[in-house]
Amino acid sequence: MKAIATERGLDAELILEAIRQAYVAAYKRDAKERGEDVEEQEFEAVIDTVTGEARIVEVDLEDPKKKTDVTPPGFGRIAAQTAKQVIHQKIREAEKGAIMDEFSGRVGGLISGIILRFDGPNVRVDLGRTEGIMPANERIPSERLNSGQRLTFLLKEINETLRGKQIVLSRADTEFVKKIFEREVPEIGSGSVEIKGIARDSGVRTKIAVHSIQSGVDPVGSCVGQKGVRVQAVTSELGGERIDIIAWTDDKKEFLKATLAPVEVISLKLDEKEKSAKVVVAEDALSIAIGKDGQNVRLASQITGYRIEVEGEPEKGKKKKEEDPSFKEESHDEK
Repeated sequence: MKAIATERGLDAELILEAIRQAYVAAYKRDAKERGEDVEEQEFEAVIDTVTGEARIVEVDLEDPKKKTDVTPPGFGRIAAQTAKQVIHQKIREAEKGAIMDEFSGRVGGLISGIILRFDGPNVRVDLGRTEGIMPANERIPSERLNSGQRLTFLLKEINETLRGKQIVLSRADTEFVKKIFEREVPEIGSGSVEIKGIARDSGVRTKIAVHSIQSGVDPVGSCVGQKGVRVQAVTSELGGERIDIIAWTDDKKEFLKATLAPVEVISLKLDEKEKSAKVVVAEDALSIAIGKDGQNVRLASQITGYRIEVEGEPEKGKKKKEEDPSFKEESHDEK
């Protein structure tokens, strides 16, 4: 028993208690087969930890200290046969509990795993000592997965289910991007560069705002890395997802402008009460500022906390034609 406890990393008393419960269950089952009604009675298993000998005692319900030995002849063989499966089950449960305790300390961090199989839209992942599940809403929509593929995941949470505890993994969560940057950028890990906000359309584009709390440290440069090696590593981990790295500032107008870069903002008006912003850009830059299906302006709104409306300003030449009454356009008739 001590060898099993040491090998499985379990508490020896947990195994002993599992054996006691199994012996009582075995005794009750055997008594029912003999036609005895033992449901209303209370029993305990007494195990000699030196010799391994087991006895069953009946506990007096009126006087719990009074116990009577009711061990039937040949109980050792019956107990061994009947209790074997129960003991194995208890050991597996205790072992799983120990594993879950280990993983619970890693919630919110990165973990490596291998794709096992697909349960409908959900993905089963081998984590070594146990399995995790990546639900459909935690997957990167554009990512194609294959059995046997090794990936990095965010250990998002551990949920209680009817089948016990379940490890939930994610690659779509914004926290996943944050943890990947912490891994790839030493300045973030050390705390000299701080992530102030993340807005993400998983699989397509992410905007991340960073700020340096240490003089002389360039937050954007630190995240990009020499020749872009750091941001490329993040992009590669995210399956080619585009990353916009923005220098955070407490000047709300300047920060909002930065979230729309490289588009140049001509004018900007903030409404603090409504938490909204009206932005004017050049007409030919309007589609870039808004982005495909409104993605760019939507992510900018998420990361700044302002509802952003973008309008285009006509080109200066066009504006002059419309506003200058002295300007005449030659007609075909005049020619």
